[in-house]
Amino acid sequence: MSTTGTKGSATYGGQALMNALEREGVEVVFGLPGGAILPVYDPLIDSSIRHILVRHEQGAGHMAEGYAHATGKPGVAMVTSGPAATNIVTPLCDAYLDSVPMVAITGQVPYAAIGTDAFQECDTTGITMSVTKHNFLVTEAADIPQVIHDAFHLATTGRPGPVLVDIPKDIVDPGNPHSALTDYVPTGHDLPGYTVLPDPDPEGIREAIQMILAAERPVIYAGGGILKARGADALRALAELTDIHVVTTLMCRGGFPDDHPLALGMPGMHGTYSAVTAMQEADLLIAIGARFDDRVTGKLEGFAPHAAVIHIDIDAAELNKVRHANVAIQADARLATEALIEGLTLAGAPESQADRSAWKSRVSGWLEKFPLTYDKHVAGEALKPQHVLETLRDNAPEDTIVCSGVGQHQMWASQFWRFNHPYTWINSGGLGTMGFSIPAAIGAKVGQPDRMVWAIDGDGCFQMTAQELVTATVENIPIKVAILNNSYLGMVRQWQEMFYDERYSEVFLSKNVPDYKMWAEAMGCFALRVDDPDEVEAAVQQANEIDDRPVVIDFRTDAAEKVFPMVPSGASNSEVMVHPSQAAGPA
Repeated sequence: MSTTGTKGSATYGGQALMNALEREGVEVVFGLPGGAILPVYDPLIDSSIRHILVRHEQGAGHMAEGYAHATGKPGVAMVTSGPAATNIVTPLCDAYLDSVPMVAITGQVPYAAIGTDAFQECDTTGITMSVTKHNFLVTEAADIPQVIHDAFHLATTGRPGPVLVDIPKDIVDPGNPHSALTDYVPTGHDLPGYTVLPDPDPEGIREAIQMILAAERPVIYAGGGILKARGADALRALAELTDIHVVTTLMCRGGFPDDHPLALGMPGMHGTYSAVTAMQEADLLIAIGARFDDRVTGKLEGFAPHAAVIHIDIDAAELNKVRHANVAIQADARLATEALIEGLTLAGAPESQADRSAWKSRVSGWLEKFPLTYDKHVAGEALKPQHVLETLRDNAPEDTIVCSGVGQHQMWASQFWRFNHPYTWINSGGLGTMGFSIPAAIGAKVGQPDRMVWAIDGDGCFQMTAQELVTATVENIPIKVAILNNSYLGMVRQWQEMFYDERYSEVFLSKNVPDYKMWAEAMGCFALRVDDPDEVEAAVQQANEIDDRPVVIDFRTDAAEKVFPMVPSGASNSEVMVHPSQAAGPA
């Protein structure tokens, strides 16, 4: 590997690694030491970098993700070899599918021992090749500064993603002559085949503008790429210029304000009726930073059958992958959106657009007839989870960061929280990782210490990563956790009830074990249990006033409650099921 840059003083690999991280602006690392990475942890003591000691390596990865989601800066995790490296595979895959900038540093057995089945050896680069944007096995100490510089460049440019750097112990060990190097400051990158995109293709932009002007039933389909590109302001400007409604995917919640008159909410399997149906009936989908995920499209052959497609994505592999695009533009989402705004303005928009009054009337009708709804509480019954979320939402600051686990509570959080600011919603979208919420919330709070951070979790998710609340307590990271506890794996139960004749196979957890309040208190948290709907608001207000330790509230919720709307798996989005209290008529 070529090494170009300004030379510095003689040092060894571990110190060079710390120096390289500091040069990249790293302020915090989430990690857990072990034998192969131990030589790196010694110079960490004298580094300016804060280290958060996790209780499980998976937690380190999800904390790095939460930090990246909340700040836009790459999250960094550092763990040892073997089982530590395999424990971080899930966060790497999670970050890969959700395009999260992250750098993972893993220890490895000494270089000469690789391939000998040495203690705590595994083929880390081989295992992670398919779940990282790129990975490196460093073979010489002299390469460390350049590799770290390249890793951060790869993680943060183009389509963001996780990059792994695997480092053998001997090349960072000060007691080994092979770890000696002359440290230097890299000044560039030698990455054959990797280029940062130029400006959006002018011809593609021109074609897209003509399609937008002519469309009578257009919808903007905004995906997570909007947020990754810092394009929320541009998205809003485009929507307001053209007066086109916007749907925001699960990964783009907050990318367009929910209280905006043009907002239709989330599309897909558990999206709003208005978002799902508007996409189905549209004659033009303007997809920006979205990938036509199966949870959005439903049965692909029946998805948006009348719509032409403009698809803007920074990753060429996404274009025409799932749905043919009439105009495909490989570009940064923000830059392309700004180019559309400029071109549409020059073309006389909005006056030069087709008449869309009939379409706006139809959309308004759907919004009025099919709002999100749920059965209100009945005396003597368990809490309604939607009511809990509405109470949390109404008592939280506007810029509260909300992290969710995966399942029913994730869908309810996306539906019933009002996201009016970007970078306030953090969840596992593509991989759907249970246990994501608590460590991600910790990472987000580290990145945004002055913001309130609520983790919305289910009892199933909570049991997977709750131990990281020990990390939160010891490291003084005062997140707040709301457990929507229905004693079931709720989403699985919903499917078994609706599609498996109520045959509840291995889905009941336990009504009384564990005692979440006692468990949380044992981890140093302030904890409450709430069974009565009249106590919900007081509990939330009490939690909001506590900021010197983590807070956990165990909300005992109704196990029979289901997430609606719902598009059954394998069905067309035209078959969307609304709440039983609503009678869906024809589109």
